[in-house]
Amino acid sequence: MPFGFLRDDGSDRLDRIEATLQRMFADDRHAFDLAMSTLLGGAAPHSVGAELRATDHHVNEAEREIRRELVVHASVHGGIDTPAILIYMSIVKDVERIGDYAKNLFDLAADGARLDRASDAEALTEMQFEVSRLISEAGDVFAARDAERARDVLMRGDRLLDDCDHRVSELVKGEDQGPTAVARALAYRYLKRIVAHLMNVLSAVVVPIDRLDYFDEDPEDRT
Repeated sequence: MPFGFLRDDGSDRLDRIEATLQRMFADDRHAFDLAMSTLLGGAAPHSVGAELRATDHHVNEAEREIRRELVVHASVHGGIDTPAILIYMSIVKDVERIGDYAKNLFDLAADGARLDRASDAEALTEMQFEVSRLISEAGDVFAARDAERARDVLMRGDRLLDDCDHRVSELVKGEDQGPTAVARALAYRYLKRIVAHLMNVLSAVVVPIDRLDYFDEDPEDRT
């Protein structure tokens, strides 16, 4: 069955886990917005690099904090909450990876890529805003365990994955001969991976544990 909540042990541990996870989503969005500001917004990488790295460090620390809390929780309840603990362990890695891909996007700008004048700058900007919104929305949907909204976000995510794949294929095949082809292809690939990790998180709301993580597969491969 889809993911529920961990068993309450009378402490505030569950509240801390949920609050820390939401903080990770907020930090991920901030890191992502900082990275994209250097690629599309004209911000100088040196002006935001330290803040982005510090934000990603907070995400990494939060992941470790949640894992420590889960280990303590498991010692209290034994096997009772094993499925829920496994799911938390899985999704917290997905949330952490979003920060890593934000750094990858930043690295493109640090290496000199500027995509605000690319032929597809408008499409990239629209995707930037959509992905940024999805990061926050995924956190809200997960916190509420809202299956209906999760399915809506997953459908939107699939459209973004398809768009990224299509644009990367055009660049790889040489059908798009515009400048900064390598940087643009990498940017679309990193954006795709961020969306895929968000979809993995929301898969916990709508599918059984044995199908967790399937939403970063292509739709035809989700069997």
